[in-house]
Amino acid sequence: MACLLPLVAGAQQISYSQPEREDNARNTEFEIIGSVGGNILVFKNNRNDYALSVYDDDMKLEQRVPLDFLPRNMLTVDFVPYADHFQMIYQFQRRDVVYCLGATLGADGSILRRPELIDSSVVGAFQVKNKIYSVIRSGDKSRIMVYKINQNKKYDNVFYTFLLDGDLQLINNSRLTLPMEDKRNFLSSFMLSNDGYFIFSKLVRPTNKGNINAASLVVKPPETDSFLVSKLDLKGQFLDEVKLKLDNINKKVFLASFYYQQRKGNVEGLYAGIYNWAAGSFERASLLPFSDELKANARQQSSLKNAFNDYFIKQLVVRSDGGFLLTAEAYYTSSRSQPWNRWDYLYGGPWGFSPYSSYYYYSPFSPWYYSPYYWDNDRGTRYHYDNVAILSYDGSGKLEWSNFIRKNQYADDNAGQLSYELVNIGSELHFIYNELYRRSWLLTDVAITPEGKLRRMPTLRNLDKGYDWMPRYGKQIGSREVVIPCIYRNYISFAKIDF
Repeated sequence: MACLLPLVAGAQQISYSQPEREDNARNTEFEIIGSVGGNILVFKNNRNDYALSVYDDDMKLEQRVPLDFLPRNMLTVDFVPYADHFQMIYQFQRRDVVYCLGATLGADGSILRRPELIDSSVVGAFQVKNKIYSVIRSGDKSRIMVYKINQNKKYDNVFYTFLLDGDLQLINNSRLTLPMEDKRNFLSSFMLSNDGYFIFSKLVRPTNKGNINAASLVVKPPETDSFLVSKLDLKGQFLDEVKLKLDNINKKVFLASFYYQQRKGNVEGLYAGIYNWAAGSFERASLLPFSDELKANARQQSSLKNAFNDYFIKQLVVRSDGGFLLTAEAYYTSSRSQPWNRWDYLYGGPWGFSPYSSYYYYSPFSPWYYSPYYWDNDRGTRYHYDNVAILSYDGSGKLEWSNFIRKNQYADDNAGQLSYELVNIGSELHFIYNELYRRSWLLTDVAITPEGKLRRMPTLRNLDKGYDWMPRYGKQIGSREVVIPCIYRNYISFAKIDF
């Protein structure tokens, strides 16, 4: 949506990889790295046996490269792909120390630069189960940040940041403290701009299962040891999850959240703002209420008042004209023992991961690697992923158009085949998802134009039977290419779609 390309008609083409005997679906965790040097690379972990599968452009396996230099029981690994190489940043514990290292590998999996230490942390005699360091990168991959957050006795967060260039060379490292006041404060949506600004949100919720009643945007310039904290004017309203999106060209942060007039009330509309990090101030922050007409289009079996209560914001797409596009998906669960509750989902409940259960969190939609059985695996629970709302706002915050992709997806115990993958090809957005057809899932492609018109694309070519698609774990690897994992006869496979 940020740029418009000539519209190219025609059906999409699918290329499949052959399942490898090591990649049993229940044992294999993976990360789609991307397109590097004409190859498509996928990292795999089979019970701490690490390997890199190198596929050609037709998804034929060229080689499987063992990564023997990696330590067993890694805590996390992150990848930053470039045209002819990729960076691997990983961490592991040895005795009472957690180490964070970075290495450079080529398109064939060869080691171009041996692992070098980025930082280490003494953690004591206990075994660390979660990562100590987090890694984020800028949109153009020219900047990478490795950071860790410690908490002192006053609940304040002590940050250690390491700003690196694309070759993992240190630009700046800082130690600085962010006051947190009390346990009601938490952090989210960590991002890094192309010019090295570290940006995230600081939020306050009054109770363990309440929504947000105070919020700030926190900015750290690339070569300073201080935070700039800008408080949001919530205009007496309460917020849901706060989503951020960077506009690197204009040095702006777009933020959006559903808002409520009272704690645990109904979704009334969108709270949206724009922050200019070069000027250090907000350009706009306003309430954008949903009309009755929009709510009527959004509701499924609900009343008009709670039409958006099952929707969660998924993506923000910044437009070149200063406006933005938002997608939100209806999601809920049903269980024999527990009723669905939005607040349990957001703030911790019987369904597992809660993004708001700690002072800072990491999205359940972006784990360091994926397994079809890793997330949303709860016996006795039925998962529902329904309609997708697409809302387009102009630069002044006015709703230009809205549309809805109508779908009704559900599955018991595991949601790996539900939800969708968003593919931005410039001329339009494509929503790839499974649709129930004659008791089987049929991969479906629905496109939306910059004017808000939906087009149901022709059935994808080479859509072989026997492949169970997991679109939500896919990754766009090029301007018109996306790789989506599949399960074939209980083995992990990968399919590339060319638009």
